[in-house]
Amino acid sequence: MNMDTQWNEPIGNFEQPVMTVADPQSFGVVRSAIEGSFASSRVAEFLKALAGQRMRIRDFEAILRKGLLGKPTQQEYAKLGNGDQGQIRELYLASLERVPAELRQRFFKLYAYY
Repeated sequence: MNMDTQWNEPIGNFEQPVMTVADPQSFGVVRSAIEGSFASSRVAEFLKALAGQRMRIRDFEAILRKGLLGKPTQQEYAKLGNGDQGQIRELYLASLERVPAELRQRFFKLYAYY
């Protein structure tokens, strides 16, 4: 993904409308933290950290508060407006669904709804 001021990545058969990012700098910091956490070389470590904190992977706000995406990430996310925060949450949720099946099975409790 390039770091322009728009994010428009299709998810499944649904293509999100192009939305302009109001704060590209803060958005980029948070986006980079998410992409870094879900990079193939780091995703197992990220999931292990979540499991160690007994977090649910879909609880994005709690993960931010715990600093599991980095302390600067929480501060930069707080600077974003509602529209930008919504795009970041969608990016995060799309990223967690792209985790390979074997890791999702290994960290089943993170993904479970209960």
